[in-house]
Amino acid sequence: MKMKAIVYEKYGPPDVLQLKEVEKPTPKDNEVLVKVYATTVTRGDVNVRSFTVPLSFWLLQRIALGLRKPRKKILGHDFSGEIESVGKDVKLFRKGDKVFGGVGFGAYAEYVCLPADGMVAIKPTNMTYEEAVAIPFWGKCSITFS
Repeated sequence: MKMKAIVYEKYGPPDVLQLKEVEKPTPKDNEVLVKVYATTVTRGDVNVRSFTVPLSFWLLQRIALGLRKPRKKILGHDFSGEIESVGKDVKLFRKGDKVFGGVGFGAYAEYVCLPADGMVAIKPTNMTYEEAVAIPFWGKCSITFS
């Protein structure tokens, strides 16, 4: 089965991003499949896409992200959406649950798979999908005001 995703196959400016049909992921036994309703575009996504990294990290980042071309072709970390299916070992979630969370890569797509014990939680009922998708990004930050 196919789905639409924003894909990049080489590093560069925004025009390297393309809307393509790709294989829809299938959840493993311990994973959930989420239909993505909202995602974020962050400075980190822009840096990865354009390969804008400090010179001192250049080689390490090339090894991690892909030497000649991106290893992970779908960007996007944060998502909100609805669970479409669950693997056979998943107990915390069920089909139809409205969720939000974060993945390593892959949220610039119609669907994303991630471990049920990963960064995924039930979306508060008083929040829209657009509001909930911002929580994982800011939840990773720790700000203290004195």
